[in-house]
Amino acid sequence: MTHTRLSRTIRAPAAAVFETVANATNYTKAVPEIVKVEFLTDQRSGAGTRFRETRVMGRREATTELEVTEYVANERIRLISDAGGTVWDTLFTVTPVEDGDATRLDLVMEARPYRMLSRILVLLTKGIVAKAVARDMDAVKAHLEAR
Repeated sequence: MTHTRLSRTIRAPAAAVFETVANATNYTKAVPEIVKVEFLTDQRSGAGTRFRETRVMGRREATTELEVTEYVANERIRLISDAGGTVWDTLFTVTPVEDGDATRLDLVMEARPYRMLSRILVLLTKGIVAKAVARDMDAVKAHLEAR
C-alpha cells in the first residue's frame, strides 16, 4: 500500500473549493487533462454517485470509473476506484483557514494493490501518480483563484 498526501491553500471560500472537488462536472472544468465525464447514476453528487472520468495521460486517454463513498458537504469527499488490480482511495478534505478568505484543501490517496503485478506497478508508478495528483491540485487552485 502506498500513500500520497498533498495540501494546497486556496484563496477562495471553503464552499467553492468543496463544490469544485466534490462535483465531477466542476472538477472537469478545473482540471484541463480531464476531457470527459460520463455519469453512471442518475444522481450527480453525493454518496453513491458513480461516474467515468476520461483524461489525457501523455499521448493517450485513460478512463477510470469512480464512486463517491463518503460525502459531508463543505467538509470532505471520498472517491474509490478499483482499476488494474488496485483499489484507489482518495479523500479530499476542505478546511477554512483562520483569516477567513482562504481554504486548505488536503488530499490523501491510498493505493491498495491486490494482485502481485499490481503491487510492482504501484511501486514503480508512485512518483508519476504523485506528480499527476499535484498537477490536479494546482489546477484546482489556479481555477478557483482566477475567479
